[in-house]
Formats: sequence, structure tokens, C-alpha cells
Amino acid sequence: MTALDNWYHEKESAWLYLQVAAAEPDPRKSQLFLRLAAAAEQQAKSWLVASGQSADQVFLPTLRARIVARLIRRFGPRSLRPVLAAMKLRGLSVYSAEPAPAGHVMPTSLSEVGARHRSSLGGNLRASVFGMNDGLLSNASLVLGVAGAGAANNYVLMTGAAGLLAGALSMAAGEYVSVRTQREMYEYQIALERDEVAQYPEEEAEELALIYEARGVDIEKAREVSRSLLSRPDQALDVLAREELGLNPDDLGSPWQAAISSFLAFACGAVIPLLPFLVRLPSSYTLTATITLTALALFIVGMVLSLFTGRDALRGAIRMVLIGGAAGTVTFLVGKLLGAVAA
Repeated sequence: MTALDNWYHEKESAWLYLQVAAAEPDPRKSQLFLRLAAAAEQQAKSWLVASGQSADQVFLPTLRARIVARLIRRFGPRSLRPVLAAMKLRGLSVYSAEPAPAGHVMPTSLSEVGARHRSSLGGNLRASVFGMNDGLLSNASLVLGVAGAGAANNYVLMTGAAGLLAGALSMAAGEYVSVRTQREMYEYQIALERDEVAQYPEEEAEELALIYEARGVDIEKAREVSRSLLSRPDQALDVLAREELGLNPDDLGSPWQAAISSFLAFACGAVIPLLPFLVRLPSSYTLTATITLTALALFIVGMVLSLFTGRDALRGAIRMVLIGGAAGTVTFLVGKLLGAVAA
């Protein structure tokens, strides 16, 4: 980017910071964004001098920025964190971290700074369980709807297999695009941040210190640690991504791994209603076996999900069976009605 492009970017950032500060009800957070606006204005002046343009250069926010500002006023900055991160506004981690308690020791290494953001096995397990639940519910409903229409078992099996494949591929494609987009946004943001750390490290250190101050840390201690972190560029980039941009590279993962995991999780759930058809049970028992297997699987999924919600396991399991039963009943009745009409 040219110096004039950088000037415009900083001016737009300053303008958006002011919109966020005006909409933020928390005085401490509002003050943070006001200071970040002032810092962005100062950097904009430096870029304007470097560009050789006159000091009265006119700034007009883009249509995108004006739309975002309206959304900020309507929904608040916290709910627009992903949008603001994409526009490279800093300080967004204050919406995902609690203020530091009195006597809190500031982090002095990359591992300490990022420790509270680390992904865990629990998050991956929860995503897998939800993916399996989606496959189970959607394919069971599909199978029951087709069976309700009076289709022969081989047609029900083909329909269910098609539903499994279509749903699993759709989930995999959606997850791949989602994770790939997140990674591209992170790579773009971190490239901009790398340039800024190289060009004005003192300003970046001050912005990071302001974020820590907004969490209740003494400003002088925050400045001391921020400058120490900025003296190590590689580690500083990771810290700035987390603390200024609210991005956590550990949460991004691999697009292909996310796609494959989603495919397998959905397929594992979707194959359960098909098992009675695959083992060639007598026609009179197939539908009953499908309903029984699906209900049992829903019961187990409900109990597993209670591990993440903290609610009573039995109640969660029964609720899941009732939800699945309602969905299956509706699709079965609709299929039966359509089958009668078609006949």
C-alpha cells in the first residue's frame, strides 16, 4: 500500500473507534477506544507527511464503514466483533477477557499471554457431538418421511444413503469454507500488523498497553511489559493478534481437517437410522427398529451434551428424544399424506 492508502486506513480506523466508543456503555472500554482513535489519528498524520499531501486532505468514510457504524449503534460493538476484526480494529479482546483482578501479574511471555485462549479437546468433542446429532436428526427424519409415503425398503435405503452423502458433503464444504475464510482473514490481518510493528513499534506497544489498562492493569506496568513483548517481533505478532485484533490462531485449525471431521461426524449420525435397512431386517420390523435405534442414539447424545451444558443428564437425554421424536413424527405424517395424495 502507498503512504496515502495507509493514511486513509488509519483515518477510517480512527473514525470507527469513535463510533465504537460512543456506543460502548462501559466507561473503561469506551476510554480505551477513544485513546485508540487518538493513536490512529496520530499515525494518520505521520502517513500524510510521508505521502507529501497537504494537511487539509479530506477524509470521507467508505460506504462499508458507514454501514458498520450504523450496525454498531444498533447492535453494539460486542456483537460485531468479527466485522470489526475484519476491518482491523484493535482492542477487541476486551470483549472476550475479564478485567484483571487487583494484584494480577501481567504476562511476561507468549505462553502466559495466550494461555487463556488455548483450544481444548472439549471444544472439538462438542463440535463432533453436534455434527453427529445433526446427521442423526436430519437423516432419521428423511428416512421416516420416505417410509411414511409407503416406499419400499430399497428406496428408503437409497434415499437415506443419498441424504447421508449430501448432508455430510454439505457440512464438510461449509466447514472448509468457514475455516479457510478465517485463516485468510488472519493471514491478511497479521501481515498488516507485521508491517506496523516494523514501522512504528512504540505506537504498537502503547496500543497494547492501553488494552491491558482497560482490563484494570496499572498503565506503567502495562507499558513495561508491552515494550518487552514488542522487542521480540515473532512473539509480538502472536500477542498482538490475540490482544489487539481478538484473533486466536490456535482456534483456526486446518480447513481440510475441519472438513473431514465434519463429514465423518455427520455421517456417523446419519448412518444410524439406515442400519436396520442395511442388515436386511424383515419389512415388518424395519421401521420399528429404525425408530428404536434413533431414539436410543438421541438419548445417548442428549446425555453427552449435558456434559457441556452442565444440566441434568437424564432431563437432557429425554428432551433430545422428544425433539427428535417430534421431528420424526411430523415428517412421517407429511410423507404419509403425500403418499396418499400421490396414490
